[in-house]
Amino acid sequence: MSAFKSFILIALSFLLITCGNSESKKNNVSIRTNAKDNVVKLGETVTFSIHNPDNVDIASVRYKLNGNTISESLHLKNQKLGIQTVTATIDYGDSKEDVSTKITILNNQLPKIYGYEIVNIYPHDITSYTQGLEFHNGELYESTGQYGESKVRKVDYKTGQVLKNVDLAQQYFGEGLTILDDRVYQLTWRENTGFVYHVDTFEKMSSFKYGQSKEGWGICNDGTTLYKSDGTENIWLLNSETLAEASKLQVYTNKGKIIGLNEMEWINGKIYANRYQKNGVAIINPENGAVEGVIDFSPLRKLVTQHQGLDVLNGIAYNSETKTIFVTGKRWDKLFEVEVFEK
Repeated sequence: MSAFKSFILIALSFLLITCGNSESKKNNVSIRTNAKDNVVKLGETVTFSIHNPDNVDIASVRYKLNGNTISESLHLKNQKLGIQTVTATIDYGDSKEDVSTKITILNNQLPKIYGYEIVNIYPHDITSYTQGLEFHNGELYESTGQYGESKVRKVDYKTGQVLKNVDLAQQYFGEGLTILDDRVYQLTWRENTGFVYHVDTFEKMSSFKYGQSKEGWGICNDGTTLYKSDGTENIWLLNSETLAEASKLQVYTNKGKIIGLNEMEWINGKIYANRYQKNGVAIINPENGAVEGVIDFSPLRKLVTQHQGLDVLNGIAYNSETKTIFVTGKRWDKLFEVEVFEK
């Protein structure tokens, strides 16, 4: 081997060794909690400690929950439910290191059971694969799905007459709908696209893309913020100006997460959400994601015309003028006006 080749090999070996040791070695430390499997409930106290098997000298430790500073003993009261991140910043005196772990926060109460009473029954287009339903100024707006059949429309709910209709292009599968500041927001399923229409003319004003949520399912609003479901346990909070996903809720009970959240409606400070392939509705606290109640609408399906294309309950709207709730389903020929009460 020539002297030149030997020099090159030595230089490369030195470079590899240098690059391999360029990062400082992390200490063998981790976060431990007093909770079994790191699962805790609201109302309980969770404590954090540093597991330090090598007895490295530690000057101080600072804990954060989702970026907010907490003490090593935290009483859970108003925290968001679901999988949350705890980070510890460990100060060794001459260096610092961040380590993290996940905890799962559950609700501490069973969901309440609600019943309903039918107030009125109105006609509904049996061909509509209902995905979104909402009242605005006393008139009903609806979004429907299926490729080649999707549309957004305004309906006289008492007669079922279609007052205005816009068909989506065949490549779009329509999903949820909500109305805020004279704008109709309509989601599509897997096309990563939402549409914005003027509420009076149905003129398409703009479109928007999703962020971390890969699919569009249901959407509602509280008068300021848009809430978007994606078929998982997550509800994403969208900035109404930019339509960017600012944060999210994880929907949980006292047992675990609730997936398949679909069409949603904001009613008296709560989110009412249909669940995919279920004939029921979950009542969700928008502050922390807790399921506070459930409504079983299964008997309604037996009251509509039974046919081959009949599908599950989907579509919930609150009429502020009558103070009642309206529900229907995919290819149902009836729209039910109901009053809900706690059993």
